[in-house]
Amino acid sequence: MSLTLAQFNDLSQELAAEHLLTCCTSSTWASKLSDARPFTDLDTLLTSSDTIWHEVQTNEADLLEAFDGHPQIGNVATLKEKYRNTQGSAAHEQSGANDAADDVLEALAKGNQDYLEKFGFIFIVFATGKSAQQMLDLLLARLPNERTTELANAATEQNKITRLRLHKLFGQA
Repeated sequence: MSLTLAQFNDLSQELAAEHLLTCCTSSTWASKLSDARPFTDLDTLLTSSDTIWHEVQTNEADLLEAFDGHPQIGNVATLKEKYRNTQGSAAHEQSGANDAADDVLEALAKGNQDYLEKFGFIFIVFATGKSAQQMLDLLLARLPNERTTELANAATEQNKITRLRLHKLFGQA
């Protein structure tokens, strides 16, 4: 559902936060951003979102709450569907995804599981436009990191995802 900023500004705090939770499942972020209304334009909202996210990411529980809003890539069948089913996807999201090899998908599924076991949260990355191989390469590059480094990396990626979703919420994507 797409909203105008005027409609969003007129919503109750509860309904505004509910809409924001579709962009990022951190209840603290959604509540604070809802409280920051009214917004005069999308850039102001995005700047406020970034500022609030920067504050929120200092609390690990808030980060993990946001990360929990993402589905875990759990098995090869799920990955095959994600990377091979292109109906309804934008062209830029399809590039390189249609021909994901089974061995890449299997390695990605294993890497996701290894990541979860090591860090205690799923691999978060801004995936738009990335092929399965690119996702695997990013995952493998980040897997040796320390947990604090990965919390920061995942928080940065989460913010990219949130910004894209905010654009979509307000019909700008």
